Order: sequence, then structure tokens, then C-alpha cells
Amino acid sequence: MADLAKLIAVARGHLRADLLFTNARVVNVFNGEIENTNVAVFDGKIAGLGDYKLGKQIYDLNGEYVIPGFIDGHTHLESSMLHIAEYARAVVPHGTTGVVTDLHEIANVTGLAGMKYMMEWGRRLPLSFYFMVPSCVPATDLETAGASLEVAEVKKALEWKGVLGLGEMMNFPGVISGFPDVLDKILTKKHNLIDGHAPGLRGKPLNSYIVPGIYSDHECATLAEAKEKLARGMHIMIREGSSEKNLETLLPLVNDRNYSRCFFVVDDRNCMDLHKDGDIDAIVRKAVTLGMEPVRAIQLATINPARYFGLEHVGAIAPGYFADMIVVNNLTELRVDMVFYRGKNVARDGKAVFPLPLLKKEQMLDTFRVKPLFHNSLVLPAEKKSRPVIEVIPGQIVTKKIKARVKIEKDIILADTETDVLKAAVVERHRGTGNVGIAMVKGFGLKKGAMGSSVSHDSHNIVVVGTNDIDMLAVVNEISRLHGGLAVASAGHIEASLPLPVAGLLSLEPLESVVKQFEDLEAKVKDMGCSLPSPFATLSFLALPVIPELRLTDRGLVDVKTFKFIE
Repeated sequence: MADLAKLIAVARGHLRADLLFTNARVVNVFNGEIENTNVAVFDGKIAGLGDYKLGKQIYDLNGEYVIPGFIDGHTHLESSMLHIAEYARAVVPHGTTGVVTDLHEIANVTGLAGMKYMMEWGRRLPLSFYFMVPSCVPATDLETAGASLEVAEVKKALEWKGVLGLGEMMNFPGVISGFPDVLDKILTKKHNLIDGHAPGLRGKPLNSYIVPGIYSDHECATLAEAKEKLARGMHIMIREGSSEKNLETLLPLVNDRNYSRCFFVVDDRNCMDLHKDGDIDAIVRKAVTLGMEPVRAIQLATINPARYFGLEHVGAIAPGYFADMIVVNNLTELRVDMVFYRGKNVARDGKAVFPLPLLKKEQMLDTFRVKPLFHNSLVLPAEKKSRPVIEVIPGQIVTKKIKARVKIEKDIILADTETDVLKAAVVERHRGTGNVGIAMVKGFGLKKGAMGSSVSHDSHNIVVVGTNDIDMLAVVNEISRLHGGLAVASAGHIEASLPLPVAGLLSLEPLESVVKQFEDLEAKVKDMGCSLPSPFATLSFLALPVIPELRLTDRGLVDVKTFKFIE
């Protein structure tokens, strides 16, 4: 009560503010205007905007812009490959002060324990984490995960502090068909908030999916699809990640009538892209470059996600709101000069200036149970001269199901670098089952060697693509030795690797070190002929059987449209 009375007194101009920002141009996300004014902050909250003159610490901004801290409305921070503390170091200097995250990546490996680990770390950092409880762990019964969250676990997690609702419902066939176990999870929802995941759904199937109250989607790949989902009551999350780039296609959707129902998300963004290009700020910059009015782009990155998720006192510069603010030089280049979180300066000139908690002996370091592979473990017998092939699409995570002639020698299918039909394998790593799914993939462009990763959405088994079995086996063995990570091999030798020992997903090294190792890996892969803009991000989605059309799991090749194995 006493602090509230003081905040009101500061707002009246009768008490000195903790911070005073003078000569500021404030972006007002409520009316879309820019105000030339001063901003008074007390006890981590904004007291008011106006001709305030009393402040213990005064920042003369000399006409620079003040905008609300960015809110990433949907991301899996595990895709950064950074420990959550280093993730904060990566995104806070880019103006991200709020993150809505569905922790189904680490949950697929370690269940509720992994979620608790991440949530406990999140409370120690100058960044607001808002959690959604994974609704699909595992994503399907077509793969082997390390954990399973049934209705009882989902219900328990929904009661945890900081949880907003139910995470993306990836099992869209289960919803449409009314599967009891899927509906039971939906009925546990909290605050009527359920995120969607409905790639390509249109017409009556879309109606069926929305009926239970699933009112958002981040999987729109075409403008027509986004328009229909918006018209049926969904909020459209416009995604621009490392391998999922939908911004340019979907930006024409946004207009004066519907902009409040759209917002920006990254979904999955690797450490290199975060460090070099940015986070939500990168999407705002690109949207402006593509023609969106700057204040409108800022609205889609601040107040719109705050309103959708029911987040109180964030997303705007206004009396009573938390002082989560960004100071930028202009609204086109959007260079972030300073970031304030709850009234504290946490980043300056692109660098984090907050202390990090020490990484002590961490948990989740022993999650690998890989049954040894042998020289013939990746052999694929030839039954026909042509077979189903997964074709990847640059800049997208959807794939095409094609039929292609394959190279055969002595009744064995081999990778063919001339036609770019390479071999892919998914090796189960949680339970030591020995499961190995093998298929052919087109679009990676490798001319030699192999690449692999234990970041393999969503069950995070080992996924590897290569031109020959020897290098593929070397990659699998190296990832297993590291207890998780990324690796590249050529001529039977490991060329580069990146250890990810926390659940096989996260590094314990500093941001800069992880970025350097990742850059080395991507450079090696490109030297080996890979033409994809984000090869490891594309690889990580090869085993995700909830994205059309064709995927590979440890149990076999999956036709996502029918949700069945095809061989």
C-alpha cells in the first residue's frame, strides 16, 4: 500500500521519480501516435508521462524514441541451444523483455523435471518468462520420446506459478477426430487459453479444430490460409524464425481493421541468428523494410501479444505499467541503445549489463541411452527403383512428399549426390531401443560427408543426413559421446562439433562461444555443398511428424496427412 501511495505521489508530481527520461519521443501503442514528452519511473513502474522535472537519475534522450519492451508471443527457447541464462544475454540487448514459451522441447526429454528446471532459472533473470504447458508430449505415438505428459501431469503443471495456459495443440487430427485423451487435455485448460498448431487446415476441419477454443495459430504458410483462420476467430502469429520464414508472405494480411489480432513470433531461432540479427526486433525491422508503418509494427510486437495472453501492465508505456522500455535511435533502423526492465538498465549499446547467476553443477546432463550401432545399422535394402523421398523447402519447415529414382548397388540403396537424393536416419536415444528410421531426403545439397544433431523436434532423437554410412555413423557416435550436440563428419573423421549436454539440447558455454562453434559447423556444412540458408535448423525439423507432408522418426517414414507409416 505504501509503495502504491508513493507511486501515485510521483504521478501527481509531488514526489521525486527514481528515473526520469526527458526529451523523449514515446511511441503510444494505444492510439498509434508519437508523443514528445517526459517519462517518470518509480519502483519499477511508470508513474506518468508529462512535464515531470524531479528525478533521482535523469536520462536526457535528446529526441530518441522510447518504445515498450518487445514480447515474443511464441518461442521454444531451447532452439537457441543456449542455457536459459545465456539466452537472456542474447535477447535482452535486442529489446526483448517478455517471452511466452512452450517448454515441450525439454519436456519431451525429461518431462516435468525439465520444465521446472527452466522455470526456476527463469525467475533469476531480468526477463519475464510466461509459460504454456506442453499439450503434446510426445507430439505423436509415431516416435519415441524420453517422457510423456498425460492429463494428470498437464493438470498439475497448469497450476504452477507463471503458467498462462495450454501450449500449442499439435495433434490436430486428434482434435478433429475427437480423441478422448486429446479432449481430456483440452478440458484442463486454464483461463480459456489454448495455443494452436494447424498447418494447412481449412474448411470444416479448421472449424472442428477451433471449436474447443483454440484461438491462435503460428503455422500459416499462405496468405489465403491466414485470412481464413483470422476470419474464423483465430489470432495470427506471424512467424519469422531461423528456418520458418512467413513474414513476407503474411504481411499483406494486416490492415487497419484486423491488426489487433496479429502479432510477431520467432517460434525457433538459433543462437547465431539471435546474436547477429536479433530477436523480435529483427522481425520489426524487416516488417518496416517490407512497407509496414513503424508504429504498427511495434504494436504487433508489444501490446498485441500482451492483450492476447492477458498479460497485465506490460506492452505499453503508460501509467501503472511496468517500466519495460527500449530506447532506440529511430524507428526504421531500430538500433537498440538501452533496455530497461522493471526500471533497471539491463542492456546498453547491444550488450547485456546485468550480472548472470553462476552456473553450478547443472542437472539434465545424463539423458542419452543409445544402443550401439554397427556398420550395417544404416543399410536400406532396395525393393523398387523409385521410392518416397522427403523434399525440404528452403525457408520453410513444411516438406514435400515426392517419388524419386534412387541409386542402387548390390540391392542396397545409396545416397546420390548427383541427384541430391541423400540418406537420412533418426536414431532413438532415450531408452536404448535400437530403433533406427531410415529414408531418403532431397534438398540438402551435400556433396560429401554427413551432418547430425540431437536437436530434433520434438522428441529430440539423433537425426543425421549424409552422403555415406561411414560418416553418418561417425556423426551419431560423436553426438552420443558428447551426450548431445551437433556434429559434422567427412572421410570418417569429425570435422566440427558443438556439445549440448543439458538434455541434449542446451550448452553450458557462454553465448559467444556457442555462436562461434555453431558458425564453424555451418561453414563446414556449406563447404561440403549444403545450399540451405539454415541447414541445422532445417535438419532439426526433419523428424517432426506434425508438419506436412513427409517426416522420418525413429520408427519409420510418416505421411503426416494420414498420420500413418508408409513403409
